[in-house]
Amino acid sequence: MDAILDFFRYLLNSEEIIRTGGLVVVTLIVFIENGVIFGFFLPGDYLLFLAGVFAGTKALAVSLGLLLACIFGAAVLGALLGYGTGYFFGVKLQNRPDSLFFKQKYIENTRKTFERYGSQALIVARFLPVVRTFAPLLAGIIHMNLARFMAYNVIGGALWTVVLVGGGYYFGVQFPWIINYVHWIILFFLGITTFTVIRGYLNARNESAS
Repeated sequence: MDAILDFFRYLLNSEEIIRTGGLVVVTLIVFIENGVIFGFFLPGDYLLFLAGVFAGTKALAVSLGLLLACIFGAAVLGALLGYGTGYFFGVKLQNRPDSLFFKQKYIENTRKTFERYGSQALIVARFLPVVRTFAPLLAGIIHMNLARFMAYNVIGGALWTVVLVGGGYYFGVQFPWIINYVHWIILFFLGITTFTVIRGYLNARNESAS
């Protein structure tokens, strides 16, 4: 049991992932978090930002171009896997009971995002925790046209990757001392994530009540 708990703590520790796992593990986590149902709890936004910071300070020995390419590819392919899962197994997923790693409210909240933003939700969802994982899934469930899905998938993946990884890299190059404040960066992103999730929940509850 302790080994399992240690493994989950490792998965949630972005700094440790980057330092020990390097580009391979970061890429794998981005792939899973962007389209595999149980990946919604994995670090997303701040993992990308910190990867950029570590690359900018040379603590992660990869070029910016390679880092951007790997993360972008993982984000697009992960979302494509989520789309395929929803397309072929959508009926089973919608009838699946809640569990530790899956709750129907995740799909419902994602559906509301689609109702609000239309197909552009695939771009907006990249910057929303949990919704980012389930948006491709829902696109598959409603059988969105594949070409249309891929267009938004590529645009959203590119924006998400360039903004967060590029932003982190810039700070790493211009302010290398920022690597000493990694925990504050994580807390900042966690604060934004928590605020976004709570606001989304309250909005969904208010809409249901009305």
